[in-house]
Amino acid sequence: MHESFRPLTGASNPHLQTLLPRLVRRHVLVKPHWQRLELPDGDFVDLAWSEDPLQALKKPRVVLFHGLEGSFYSPYAHGLLNAWSEKGWLGVVMHFRGCSGVPNRKHRIYHSGETEDARFFLRWLRSNFGEVPTAAVGISLGGNMLAYYLAQQGHDSLLQAAVVVSAPLMLEPCSIRMEQGFSRVYQHYLLGQLKQNATRKLLYYPDTLPLNLPQLNSLRRIREFDEVITSRLHGFNGAVDYYRRCSALPLLPQITTPLLIIHAKDDPFMTDEVIPDLSTLPANIEYQLTERGGHVGFVGGTLKKPQMWLEQRIPAWLSPFLESTT
Repeated sequence: MHESFRPLTGASNPHLQTLLPRLVRRHVLVKPHWQRLELPDGDFVDLAWSEDPLQALKKPRVVLFHGLEGSFYSPYAHGLLNAWSEKGWLGVVMHFRGCSGVPNRKHRIYHSGETEDARFFLRWLRSNFGEVPTAAVGISLGGNMLAYYLAQQGHDSLLQAAVVVSAPLMLEPCSIRMEQGFSRVYQHYLLGQLKQNATRKLLYYPDTLPLNLPQLNSLRRIREFDEVITSRLHGFNGAVDYYRRCSALPLLPQITTPLLIIHAKDDPFMTDEVIPDLSTLPANIEYQLTERGGHVGFVGGTLKKPQMWLEQRIPAWLSPFLESTT
């Protein structure tokens, strides 16, 4: 029996749910321990730990893969790290390339199917800090990437369990959804973040993106960004090719790691096409579709005492896999 989600009284609207975490989680609850991890190709990713990992070698670990242009400072990220810390676990956000406020050096960025950095990081984690129970949580774009990684790895996954939240498991329908109705507000915001990040990269490393500043500024949709930047940098034949080759939904039956997938029916970033056919899912995948919750919202409780449901649901679900009963 899983814990169902009840939205905050008077705030069941999907857009309110999507925006509320920014108000409820205004203050960062955990002081991050920062570390830069150099990658084999000469680039780097930045890690934000819930504490110094060398002081927490015996603790179960949870890795967080953030959403599009997210970071440790995204409300869900530091909120979850704090919740894991309170359970006595070590949490870490692996920032995708260029997402920690410092532009990355190479002719590439990150995308929904880019699993190499996560794979390298998880191996590095095990070889440097030893084998302890380890789980990962992927939010939105990071959730699609995590599901994609788990499908690629099959029985060779380095994780005991995983959770995927509000993930665009079919990228093309989600990109179309972002161009409709109120969702255009989110597209405008996210595209602004992407452009800001790309501008920073062009100023530091002018030749690492396949366009110049005026061309970048003329982009109006995330699909255009993926057409001229994401797909070109990573060897896809345009945005649609990227979307079709990197959607994790068709690959879910290949996953053998215990996995919880959470979606809200009213998520303004999604369409019904991201909902898997439950008859095709292996027994190790649990799928939870809530009526409400918006996109990575899931704010319950009352106005006086709001509750971040994900910060309860995720640790409760992961506990049996991370805490041995012996």
